[in-house]
Amino acid sequence: MSASPIPTTRSTTATVWNVVLWVLQILVAAAFLYFGSLKLSGAPMPVMLFDRIGFGQWFRYLTGSLEVIGAVALLIPRFVAHGALLLAGVLVGALITNLVLGMSPQRALILLTLTSIIAWARRDRLAVPLGR
Repeated sequence: MSASPIPTTRSTTATVWNVVLWVLQILVAAAFLYFGSLKLSGAPMPVMLFDRIGFGQWFRYLTGSLEVIGAVALLIPRFVAHGALLLAGVLVGALITNLVLGMSPQRALILLTLTSIIAWARRDRLAVPLGR
């Protein structure tokens, strides 16, 4: 009989960190699925916001699509880092837009921080070729 190995502190910490990251990825993905679906469905608030931005409603569809694609990518281990980077880019645009329009950047800043943590923590996944 072989005894099961005793987990080291390092492996336990890595496991806990992995679980925390998955919970964070799921929460951020849920937020972006919600916000993206609002933009894609033509809900009144995003329509008015994108009118105020002045780029046209096509930009609402583009932004909503990028948010949904990024959210789905956060839930696929192979693409999680790519999704986080995509969403971080969208959030940089949202942060700048909020500041220019005189709106609170708080939500964009919080989500940018969370997606940046995910991208940094899952950066080893960026080395995985997309074609394989």
